[in-house]
Amino acid sequence: MKNESLLPDGIIKSKIYLIREQKIMLDRDLAELYGVETKVLKQAVRRNLKRFPKDFLFEMTKEELQNWRSQFVTSKNDKLGLRYAPFCFTEQGVAMLSSVLNSPTAITINIQIIRVFTKMRELLTNTLILKQEIEEIKKRLSNQGKNIELVFNYLDELIQKKESAKLKVKIGYKK
Repeated sequence: MKNESLLPDGIIKSKIYLIREQKIMLDRDLAELYGVETKVLKQAVRRNLKRFPKDFLFEMTKEELQNWRSQFVTSKNDKLGLRYAPFCFTEQGVAMLSSVLNSPTAITINIQIIRVFTKMRELLTNTLILKQEIEEIKKRLSNQGKNIELVFNYLDELIQKKESAKLKVKIGYKK
């Protein structure tokens, strides 16, 4: 099976944002990737709103839009091409778009986007596993530090006992 990707993964990754502690893609970015106008994508979604529950799609609030815009250094006239609050699609929402936009390009790009989301989730999982392993190693090292300290305390006690034994006067015959 030949590789169906049309775009480098980096382009797709650069269009994934974190809003409301969720990885999302904006309607305008998805429209650009699918090769359709943003209004066409939004119309298709509005005609099929039952397919997009709140965990698949939400509209950015004015405050979120302002905050999102403030993260980019652009002129105030540009407003990043956003006059209206965009639709934000979660991974599940992007997957659902394939049933709404049925062009061959949309389907191919959609598959690629889902693969990128999956890779990102795997990286996050691997990172969490590494963090847990590092914490376990830290715990072991701190326990080893305590054990080493105990060994040194025992050695100090033994040295003190040996020195105190030397200081005691021996009673008995001398040769």
